[in-house]
Amino acid sequence: MTHSVAILGASGYTGAELVRLIATHPELEIAALTADRKAGQPMGAVFPHLRHLDLPMLTTVEEVDFDAIDLVFCALPHGLSQAIVKTLPDSVKVVDLGADFRLRDPKDYEFWYKRPHDAPELQPSAVYGLTEFYRDDIKGARLVAGTGCNAATVQFALRPLISAGVIGLDDIVCDLKNGITGAGRSLKENMLFAERSTNVTTYSFGGTHRHLGEFDQEFSKLAGREVKIRFTPSLVPVNRGILATAYVSGDAEAIHAAFTEAYAAEPFIELLPLGQMPQMADITGSNFCHIGVAADRVSGYAMVTATLDNLCKGSSGQALQNANLMLGLDETEGLMMAPVFP
Repeated sequence: MTHSVAILGASGYTGAELVRLIATHPELEIAALTADRKAGQPMGAVFPHLRHLDLPMLTTVEEVDFDAIDLVFCALPHGLSQAIVKTLPDSVKVVDLGADFRLRDPKDYEFWYKRPHDAPELQPSAVYGLTEFYRDDIKGARLVAGTGCNAATVQFALRPLISAGVIGLDDIVCDLKNGITGAGRSLKENMLFAERSTNVTTYSFGGTHRHLGEFDQEFSKLAGREVKIRFTPSLVPVNRGILATAYVSGDAEAIHAAFTEAYAAEPFIELLPLGQMPQMADITGSNFCHIGVAADRVSGYAMVTATLDNLCKGSSGQALQNANLMLGLDETEGLMMAPVFP
């Protein structure tokens, strides 16, 4: 059986990544693609690397016949999905790649995103979309809220350790490097080639990054008490990729053993041998996350590094992984491609 899907916001990086992934999916068919300013154009004109595909023309959201759609991917800027999702037929399943439904408490959403929630009545039914940890809930969900790409990377590095009780909870420090596409496709002066090509910039520092809301929510829920990590992201001059290093108190061997147990059956999580560290280039264009653990020179401390592709495992690949579960398909369908190297 073929399932019809629509991608709202197909003219952005995550929308194009969804098209790339779904193009070879044997059980999904792209029935509608929407854009705002680029409505009326063929997808191949907006993204020439997709011109070989037979795709529907970009349209406005209002032109889509949602009664003919089984599942909608919302790849829209933050704040736009809420108003649209609440108008969709109840029969349509939704995977939102944005931030609109990630935070369970609408007050937390308003705090971090500086605007009121437009669909608080839908929030209780939204399932947090970190597939490896919410798999059973996602299978029966109508609405899944994709995680932030930074938030996913750090959670892969820390969740099993918090659950296993092998690290201290009050002194977690995380440093993260993010590729340029994490900032989206909109034109911004500080994203010009001359400003980014030989530059590394720390941003949203001092506890202002919006993904801290996800960390506070998820880590505190796991621990059964308040957990607030220190987190600093930096923008590095690469197109794709995130590399996060968490500095934690705990025994490196016990930490590695906790990862081994937690991720033994996970198809997309690769744990490196103790003492080895991953690199961004090893996951480019894939749905894989690589994790490494090493002991610190200070006794009783360790470092954990996780890397993934922000457009794939951190966003569109995660979305497709969730959609597969929601539609009763093999979770790995369309996602087992090897990373691109070099």
